[in-house]
Amino acid sequence: MVFTTTKNKHKTLSFKDAIFQCLPEDGGLYVPASLVDLRQFFLYMDQNTTYGDLVAAIVPTLFEGELNPISANRVATSAFHFEPILKQLNNHLSVLELHHGPTGVFKDFGIAFLAAVMEEFLGENGYALTITATTGNTGSSVARAFQGRKGLTAVILYPRGTVKGLDPATFVPNGGNILPIQIDGTFDDCQRLIRELFEDRPFINRYHVTSANTINVGRLLPQTFYFLYAFIKIKKFVRGDLLFSVPSGNFGNLLAGLYAWKFGLPVNGFIAATNANDAFGDFFKGKQFIPKAPIQTLSRSMDVANPSNYERLAAFYEEAPAVMRNMVYPKSINDAETREAIRKAWETYKIHLDPHGAVGLAAAEKLLEADLEDGHVVVLSTGHPAKYADLLEELTGKRPVTPPHLQELEKESVPVSIIPPHIDALEAAIAGCC
Repeated sequence: MVFTTTKNKHKTLSFKDAIFQCLPEDGGLYVPASLVDLRQFFLYMDQNTTYGDLVAAIVPTLFEGELNPISANRVATSAFHFEPILKQLNNHLSVLELHHGPTGVFKDFGIAFLAAVMEEFLGENGYALTITATTGNTGSSVARAFQGRKGLTAVILYPRGTVKGLDPATFVPNGGNILPIQIDGTFDDCQRLIRELFEDRPFINRYHVTSANTINVGRLLPQTFYFLYAFIKIKKFVRGDLLFSVPSGNFGNLLAGLYAWKFGLPVNGFIAATNANDAFGDFFKGKQFIPKAPIQTLSRSMDVANPSNYERLAAFYEEAPAVMRNMVYPKSINDAETREAIRKAWETYKIHLDPHGAVGLAAAEKLLEADLEDGHVVVLSTGHPAKYADLLEELTGKRPVTPPHLQELEKESVPVSIIPPHIDALEAAIAGCC
């Protein structure tokens, strides 16, 4: 598979180059220039297939010429000591739990693969630096995935406030490879600084800087794997149409599902389950996308007004707008409906869902009631319910149990540096430690 950009379809490059270059100089985003049919693998796998087995089997074909079966197995074994869990609720609904990784969020899957494959590509003597902006979950996920990786340093930018979930023993000044930097400003300042950093090409080239956010295809594409894995686990039980309900804020998971469909996944559609922000509501209806001010909701990780994956999603619609209108079903869920879905999930199925998964469940049930009486919907549960323990206890009367590894993430950490929100200060902080 080779890659091109959303702004220039004539220049192509390898998966390895797309990972390490991360952001094209033309200002676009990297997307697959061609797609690979993976049906020969997952159609014949059964319920005994592990997540690592799936990844190790398909990666040599997906990235042919860059990862062979031996190196792919090394990457899969190194990345995944955890896997999704599929729970069938009834004949029409299942939940794919993506929160059993080290930090209890779906991001653990994509970031773990990115870290492992970067280490594999770098070999004995290579070096690269990743930089990530976060308000919390992504930072701890990046730190867990990259810590101890040979040839890699992970810079994590936090806005003003409390930094949690990091182990000081892994910090660069203590001999580790994690560099948490707190910006005396907002999350928007952190994102702006990263954009400005990537505009300084001499600095980027000198320190071999890339990103661990979803702008990096090395993090986005591995999210396709759990759609294929869900199909393997449920294919014997599905008789009618199969759909996935995808909680959507930045729309990375929706894109991953669409790529899985292009890889041969026999799926009949995707529910783009959004909260009140409904960033792409007009776009899905064929209107122009115009960013709006974000609205605060219960499903706060989906409170995104200007999703960074817009150009990638638009590329699908530009290629085949009529097909896409019949493939993606937008459903917007408000906070009242989210609360009711949390209650219903516990009362009816005895499972706890965090607000993001509850948005997915509410959207799925809306579609099942209206248009899909004989179908089956797999709902993505993207965050561990214990992260919203107070809310879930209030709504269900039962407090979700917080596993010990997630309790560790609540411990406060002191960043290596606290700097003003200026690019010179950021570059100096990186240069002084790396």
